Amino acid sequence: MTQTTLHQQLKAIYAAQGGKTEALLNGYLIDVQLSDLLIEIQTRNFAALRPKLEALLPTYKLCLVYPIAQQKWLVKLDRQGEILERRRSPRRGRWEHLFQQLVFLPAMLTHPNFSLEVLLIQEEELRRDDGQGSWRRGGWSILDRRMLSILERRVFNQADDFLSLLPDQLDEPFSTRELAKASQLPPNLAYKMMYTLRALELITPDEKRGRTQLYRRKENGL
Repeated sequence: MTQTTLHQQLKAIYAAQGGKTEALLNGYLIDVQLSDLLIEIQTRNFAALRPKLEALLPTYKLCLVYPIAQQKWLVKLDRQGEILERRRSPRRGRWEHLFQQLVFLPAMLTHPNFSLEVLLIQEEELRRDDGQGSWRRGGWSILDRRMLSILERRVFNQADDFLSLLPDQLDEPFSTRELAKASQLPPNLAYKMMYTLRALELITPDEKRGRTQLYRRKENGL
């Protein structure tokens, strides 16, 4: 699959630290290899990364870089490549959106050689009216993604770091619905967040309220 401009931009940024790009290790191409650190940039689904991580983490330190579009501009092109429209998407990415992907890798998040760097970015998404894209986009295909700027960075070095994404105003014990309300997240994303935190043993089951399971943050030292 052809790399997006976004992927190439991020690879250039991390390689500028003196890294080697497209290094071959254990049969896998690595985006950037620094002296003692592998940097893997993923702009899409984490599920495809599992075999690579399982092969490399026992031997190498690896940082997974994941960009989230906090601000996105949609650029529509006609079939000749001329710009028809450029507008700002109403959707705004948040740190919590990383849980859409973390559900595929909970076992990797506790590995001592693994770290995750999440970037909130401004980006452009180029679309073309070719009739080949998703029906949700009216048949428009996504041609490319381009980064305009990095707004914020956040590094998760260990599993406990993900607890910081639980809202302070969330009373305990809490349900998935209460997490969704306190975080102002859609229920499906709140469920993925709860699933991941439970898999990491960062939250533990508590009592039930009727048929609803409640949870608590893990206690310090456990």
